[in-house]
Amino acid sequence: FIASLEAEKEANLRTKLAIIEELRELVGSDETLNHTFTRFRELQQRWKETGPVPQPQVKDLWETYNLHVENFYGFIKINKELRDLDLKKNYELKLSLCEQAEALVADEQAVESFRKLQKLHDEWREAGPVANEYKEALWERFKAASARINRRHQEHFEALKAEQTKNLALKTELCAAAEELTAQPLTTRREWNRASDRLLEIQKTWKSIGFAPKKDNNRIYERFRTACDRFFEAKRRFYAGLKSEMEHNLALKIELCEAAEALAGSEEWKKTTDELIALQARWKQVGLVSRRHSDAVWKRFRAACDRFFERKSAHFSSVDDEHGRNLALKRALLDEMAAAVDRVRAEGYDVIRDFQRRWGEIGFVPIKQKEAIQKRYKAVADALFDALRGSERDRSMNRFRERVSALKGAGERRVRSERERLGSKVRQLEQEIALLENNIGFFAKSKNAEALVADVRAKIDRARDEMRSLVEKVRLLDSEEK
Repeated sequence: FIASLEAEKEANLRTKLAIIEELRELVGSDETLNHTFTRFRELQQRWKETGPVPQPQVKDLWETYNLHVENFYGFIKINKELRDLDLKKNYELKLSLCEQAEALVADEQAVESFRKLQKLHDEWREAGPVANEYKEALWERFKAASARINRRHQEHFEALKAEQTKNLALKTELCAAAEELTAQPLTTRREWNRASDRLLEIQKTWKSIGFAPKKDNNRIYERFRTACDRFFEAKRRFYAGLKSEMEHNLALKIELCEAAEALAGSEEWKKTTDELIALQARWKQVGLVSRRHSDAVWKRFRAACDRFFERKSAHFSSVDDEHGRNLALKRALLDEMAAAVDRVRAEGYDVIRDFQRRWGEIGFVPIKQKEAIQKRYKAVADALFDALRGSERDRSMNRFRERVSALKGAGERRVRSERERLGSKVRQLEQEIALLENNIGFFAKSKNAEALVADVRAKIDRARDEMRSLVEKVRLLDSEEK
């Protein structure tokens, strides 16, 4: 990477030397002033866009470049107004660079402000000349700000060095703590676990501390890593000696498997359930076994428990037979409801209410059939309500038309009063519907949920029917007023 960077700098040097040669050739050119000055600006732009050159050539290169720039200005004898304009532009640029450098003095990021200052210096070198009366003052101002930034940059690294020295002292203490843990005679799993937790805390603290001085950083890290490695190696040897304990745990778990297998065929559902739960609790209390046996012995124990609970589940599934009978009763009731349309038209809402009562008295159905049977019930009930609404609505609207005629004869005030009454009733019904819909969620948790929910839904349907009828009456009144 460094070789590539140096090669790039050499290429930049050749480019800038070529630009200087072109500047030199501009002096004495027969071209028009505008064309010559345009070429001069292009060469300046190319110079700015060309990257850095090898450090030993920087000073001479800049002096040569500036010499030819000055020669160019002298050669073309730019009129005073144009030259002053260029000098003014350069003055404003360098003044801005001074202000930017002074702003960096207030920047608390010492490293970042130093980096930005280097870019400002690059821009300063790229900027053209200014009038002689400003040249020295501008440079002194820029140099003073640069000195303050450079001084703070140096102070930053001095503070960093002090911090790294402090970090070395902290890390030395952590090394001593880790070495002390390694030297302790640990004889139980609990002691090893506590010591491991302590070492992990030490490692966490280590990670939170920054670098030590460069000359000490690797040495202190190797010391810490060695202490940690020795601890975990000793821990590994300790756990390697737990084989006999794990074999004992395996024997205990095999006994629990045999006890569970002896209970797997029992039909004393409550008693055996409690006993198996107790065996499961004892299983959790037994220590670890080797990985080679862990899965097999666990699967054996779980299989015995599962065998009992599957038999228990099959026993209680007979309850589903009753649900099947309820399903047949509901289907028969639906057939009866579907054939009762004419009866509803003749006898009114009492017929529907009786069907709802009978439906609610029938118990639960199989869960897989619940949605379908409920959907069919809703469809049949909706059809009955439609039949009821059709006959009642026609009669109601005919009566209302007669009432409207009478109201019109009594004056507009009576008509408006009737409309306000109907509007108030519509708003009241909207509130009732909202309350009933909210109550469905509470009723769904009660014992007789289906019957209660069905009754509430019926009330909602009736309220919506009544509200639609009222809205139709309001529209009739509005049409009569026009």
